[in-house]
Amino acid sequence: MNRSNLAAMAITVVTGLAISPTGVNAGHGNAVGAGLLGFGVGAIVGSALTPREVYVVPSPPPPYYGPAGYGPQPWSPGWYNYCRRFYGPSFNPNTGYFQAADGGWYFCQ
Repeated sequence: MNRSNLAAMAITVVTGLAISPTGVNAGHGNAVGAGLLGFGVGAIVGSALTPREVYVVPSPPPPYYGPAGYGPQPWSPGWYNYCRRFYGPSFNPNTGYFQAADGGWYFCQ
């Protein structure tokens, strides 16, 4: 226990003893004293049992399905026809690459 928990416990005990009934007025106000004492003890015990560090488990990564393949397999006759039709004269059938509008060469997929 650290110093603040001990101080809180001492204050709770003193308050409980001050509010607790004596022999003269026994039975009057017992519920209030017992309630305050129970509240104080519960607060001290609850704060002492609270973990100092909370670990949050990260969510699992999303499943990877790989790239989606739409169209014919490369180097097949259907692939040549598709790339020639789609990219026109910028498609080079010897390399399988086409020249895009940005000037870069990309493989036909």
